[in-house]
Amino acid sequence: MEGQVTTQQTSSQLSFERVAPIFALTFVDVLGLTVILPLLHLYGAAFGATPLQIGLIAAAFPMAQLIGVPAMGALSDRFGRKPLLLISQVTTCVSFVMLAFAASLEMVILSRLVDGLFGANLATAQAAISDLTTERDRARGLGLTGAAFGLGFIFGPIISLLSLQLTDSLAVPALTAAAYSFLSILLTAFVFQETLPPDKRRTARRIAVFPRHLLSRPQALVILFILFAEQFIFFGFEALMGVFTLSRLGLLGGGNAFFFLVIGIILVTVQVRYIGRWVRRYGEPRVLTGALVLLGVGLLLVALTPEQPQPFYVRSLVEFDLRAQIPTTTEAILGDLGVELPEEGRNGLGGVLWFLAALFPLSVGAALVRPNANSLLTRFTRGEDYGSILGVSAAVISAANGLSPIVCGLIFQHFGPTVLFGGGGLIVLVLAVLNFTLYRLLPSDHHT
Repeated sequence: MEGQVTTQQTSSQLSFERVAPIFALTFVDVLGLTVILPLLHLYGAAFGATPLQIGLIAAAFPMAQLIGVPAMGALSDRFGRKPLLLISQVTTCVSFVMLAFAASLEMVILSRLVDGLFGANLATAQAAISDLTTERDRARGLGLTGAAFGLGFIFGPIISLLSLQLTDSLAVPALTAAAYSFLSILLTAFVFQETLPPDKRRTARRIAVFPRHLLSRPQALVILFILFAEQFIFFGFEALMGVFTLSRLGLLGGGNAFFFLVIGIILVTVQVRYIGRWVRRYGEPRVLTGALVLLGVGLLLVALTPEQPQPFYVRSLVEFDLRAQIPTTTEAILGDLGVELPEEGRNGLGGVLWFLAALFPLSVGAALVRPNANSLLTRFTRGEDYGSILGVSAAVISAANGLSPIVCGLIFQHFGPTVLFGGGGLIVLVLAVLNFTLYRLLPSDHHT
């Protein structure tokens, strides 16, 4: 059948020896990226960038990935995973060096475009995992790359802050990111073993960026739509969580760093320990539906977080700290958000504990969506097309990441966080019903 892997694989192929290098290079590569992400607005501000120009810096990478990632994924189907991983990682390293020595705003934007056009590291690593797994254990394998990604997002910002403590130069974090990127190149060159042998590669001369046979697979198209919509909503939550907790709970950077740490720990724990056993017991379609339900419920609980500032909140001190800070990327894109700080007098732990409780279903759901969706997508294509379909998936995610902060920020600004997160939660629940209904109506497609 078309969606089956063309070679007989066994679950033993998901072994530590084969997967560990992919996990390690993904972690190190994401570490380099996340050292830079929290500071991008500072690189723009250093050259006197306007809010629009800072927005362009933030959007350059995901928008470039719309073009680059599907093409790089398709090329990996033709020439193998290892050479495309190396090309992707080398250009990522070069882009960080460009950023470190940028002498103009145009060079800053160009460095992000270069990384976006050629930086298909995660999608190619996921394709390599797909080569090594069967349908039975693919979601677990893809969950391991997701866990590596989550660990990178935990430690990257910490390293970024530590590197800035050493010097005021923004070149230091960029060169630190370049060093981690160079380490991932060494891991790929000397440790990673090619997972797509020559006899299993795409043989056609013409490289199809989008596998056309997916157009006749309604479930595959729906999964891509679900991926886009879910990432759009979840990334909007991530981008605006700091503004939300400031307005509801009176929290600044330290409190939000704790919440992000909680999210990261839950993501990694679910993707490493639980996703495999849940998929084996219930199957990807049901797990994906359940994940969307958890995410939707979590967002609804976030929207209902009571406005109660944390016990040590003093409004005048928070206002002073805010005046001394450079705006975040999202604030810079939108200008003055006009966020109202909570009033003193009702301080307590109720709001913080409510928000923390809401993060658990939200984070568990977010941890399960992408690995299960990508695993399902590989069922609708041949093994030689894994790079193409996972490249398309990554491009869909990039499109959501590029649009979400601006659109969700505008909704936050004009209608408030309750409408934004509550409406997002309801939309995700509709996506859960859509996924469940489609698999009930078209059960045969799941097996092809």
